[in-house]
Amino acid sequence: MKRIILTGGGTAGHVTPNIALLPRLKELKYDIHYIGSYNGMEKDLIEQFGIPYHGISTGKLRRYFSVQNFTDPFRVVKGLHEAKKLVKILKPDIIFSKGGFVSVPVVLAAKSCHVPAIIHESDMTPGLANKLSIPSASKVCCNFPETLEHLPEGKAVLTGSPIRQELLSGDRYRALEFLHFTDDKPVIMVVGGSLGAVAVNEAVRSILPKLLKSYQVIHLCGKGKLDSSLDGLKGYAQFEYIKEELRHLFALTDIVISRAGANAICELLALHKPNLLIPLSANASRGDQILNARSFERQGFSIVLEEEELTDELLLKSVNELYANRESYIETMKNSSQQNSIDTIIDLIESLT
Repeated sequence: MKRIILTGGGTAGHVTPNIALLPRLKELKYDIHYIGSYNGMEKDLIEQFGIPYHGISTGKLRRYFSVQNFTDPFRVVKGLHEAKKLVKILKPDIIFSKGGFVSVPVVLAAKSCHVPAIIHESDMTPGLANKLSIPSASKVCCNFPETLEHLPEGKAVLTGSPIRQELLSGDRYRALEFLHFTDDKPVIMVVGGSLGAVAVNEAVRSILPKLLKSYQVIHLCGKGKLDSSLDGLKGYAQFEYIKEELRHLFALTDIVISRAGANAICELLALHKPNLLIPLSANASRGDQILNARSFERQGFSIVLEEEELTDELLLKSVNELYANRESYIETMKNSSQQNSIDTIIDLIESLT
């Protein structure tokens, strides 16, 4: 039996692609282990699948001043020693890393123990954690064609992002029943990310009366972002987040308004959902969502509006344009080469073990 160590953490985006690989890895009889931080969100996400979880010390390497910059290097060094010890004990055939700072010591440990490691970069340009890991990796998977020029030749593979296959098996009629929607109006899903997006929520709610004349709206607005004044509004359903029913809601959805996190938009690509992307402002991030969104726009998958240019009139116009041209977007997404990411990644894993 081959053994694989999966690693990645810090945000759901560094864990859910690993989860998407689990069914195929189990089907191929891999003995699967996971290395994450002691108490990161990845621990709860992974343990529900009954996979052995191993915690290590981790610290964040910040580009800005913080008191923790004086203590975190010691946590990183400790994490590297713990990762090496685990790799020597577990003796994996291969390691797959989805990124986040907890993954860096694991990939470095893989190289020192002569274990092949594959890493996956979600965003257009590699983040700091993956930049540190790339020299120790055997292969580097990526989501965007433009990313290939930022990666070492011979290591880079355009795979797309592995998505949970259950999302592809939704039932639109179950969603209609769950939401109490009618079947005579198209459906928009608004996705603000796991923590919600205030700017997106406010923009959608400001044009909600006009939207509801032509559409029905599913609004995933994030924890603590519900607006009780909108409860009971016909054709509108708001949730902090959705878990089990998400696949059914996607099956019902005609177009999507979303942030531009890499994993989220790769799910929209796999589901062939025409989308309007409102990326997180460069003032609030390193600008990776803007780069992600513009790549999808160039490839013909998306319409993009930047947060700073949002107006009620422009948002409504863009929604109507997206819906009117939805079949063109769907056809372009169906013809994308990034459709079989799980198969491509599993083939890479098999080729190195």
